[in-house]
Amino acid sequence: MAAIAEARGRPWIPQRSGKEPAPHALRGSLLTDHIDRLRSVAYALTPSRHDADDLVQETLARVLARPRLVRHDDDQRYLVRALRNTWIDMSRARASRPATIGADALEWALDGAQDPGALALDVFAAYQAMRELSPKLREAIAAVDVLGMPYRDAARTLGIRLGTLQSRLARARTRVATALQGAEAAA
Repeated sequence: MAAIAEARGRPWIPQRSGKEPAPHALRGSLLTDHIDRLRSVAYALTPSRHDADDLVQETLARVLARPRLVRHDDDQRYLVRALRNTWIDMSRARASRPATIGADALEWALDGAQDPGALALDVFAAYQAMRELSPKLREAIAAVDVLGMPYRDAARTLGIRLGTLQSRLARARTRVATALQGAEAAA
């Protein structure tokens, strides 16, 4: 079909089956549905709440500046990939600056229905342990454990094989668990 269409001087456009959702451009109204998830992933990748907010803001600015057609079920994958690419760019730009964590770093990450005092140290220690991982391990644990993406979607988003994701995730979880056990022993 493609060869026939090109021979006639027209581009070939594949026909969609009735089961697939129509592609759409991500707009501001659609992006607001994903901001909380993006903030969670950004907080796992960055050293502070302010850096996470900057990362989410920069990601959304980039997505809105160059809209792409995506399917509804691909919104989250596309946005996480855009967030990851933005994080890599920002990390390279800030490589010479030391990372610090402020005292207010956890106030927005806690669930209001739970006791913040009991969870604050655990959440803080978990995010701190994630920040000490290598970037590849940090990306894997942020995609699956922070964002809650299925393994296949996370592997596709990160551009790696499923087995590679599972291996990285196992190493990341082991290192975070070891760090949390060390923090409990010290307390």
